[in-house]
Amino acid sequence: MTASIVILGVFVADACFRADRQPNMGETLLGNSFALGPGGKGSNQAVATARAGGDARFLTRLGRDTFAEMALKTWADAGVTPVITQHDDAYTGAAYIFVEESTGDNAIIICPGVAQTISPADIDAWSQEISSARVFMTQLEQPMDAAFHALRVAREGSTTTILNPAPAASLPDGMLGYCDYVTPNETEAEGLTGIAVTSLDDARRAADGLIAAGAGAAIITLGARGALYHDGERSVHVPAFDAGPVHETTGAGDAFNGAFATALARGDDPVDAVRFGSAAAGLSVTRPGAANSMPMRAEIEALLAR
Repeated sequence: MTASIVILGVFVADACFRADRQPNMGETLLGNSFALGPGGKGSNQAVATARAGGDARFLTRLGRDTFAEMALKTWADAGVTPVITQHDDAYTGAAYIFVEESTGDNAIIICPGVAQTISPADIDAWSQEISSARVFMTQLEQPMDAAFHALRVAREGSTTTILNPAPAASLPDGMLGYCDYVTPNETEAEGLTGIAVTSLDDARRAADGLIAAGAGAAIITLGARGALYHDGERSVHVPAFDAGPVHETTGAGDAFNGAFATALARGDDPVDAVRFGSAAAGLSVTRPGAANSMPMRAEIEALLAR
């Protein structure tokens, strides 16, 4: 196991519907399949971290309901240590996921439930976990003020910080200054910088903008084109890994981030950590589901060795 990686985020139960297309408003379609499973970006990243060989600790709020039981079992099976509070007066989160059968592309609606009430006071209660970690990572499914405060607490403890700015949102002034690494996809990078990312040169310009705003380095994930690592001195394109036919893309970014954090925590060079994360993402898209698609360390290393 690597040194501890603390992830702040949200658990939701994913209700995944596969169909040939999305229905129009007022229209009912017959779907091709349905699955209910664990999800939420933060939880997925914690599972990805643990399966990739990291010592993952996950900070969140849950209700006391069937979906909370799903969360606790998911983490126990993956080897994630939960650092949580549970609440009787609100529900555990849920998400609707539509997957287009022909492409594996997805559209998602998230209701974070009680995790939407995570506050800076919760971060203060978890400050020892955050500041003593080797790596701290968060996203934007929980409230922005909690994510911002957690990044500050981590930086004060000399913890390496990763912000996965998803789902896409505007960031408060100064937030990127607390991020050693920021990991947007093309859409999120455009939202943060105003630069449409349609080429590697675009990605480099967007990464420069993120660094100018305070980030230590930017890793822009490019789907089937791989990922770009850019820190102002090095700019390295890591091609995508072909691990087999694409089943669906849900969770690929989370697989990348969890494996990337794991490799950083064990001391890998950041570009090597991007390769490790990209291999994990390549494996995840060949499988259904989100948390359930996260690969094990041995699988990632085998793909890297090909």
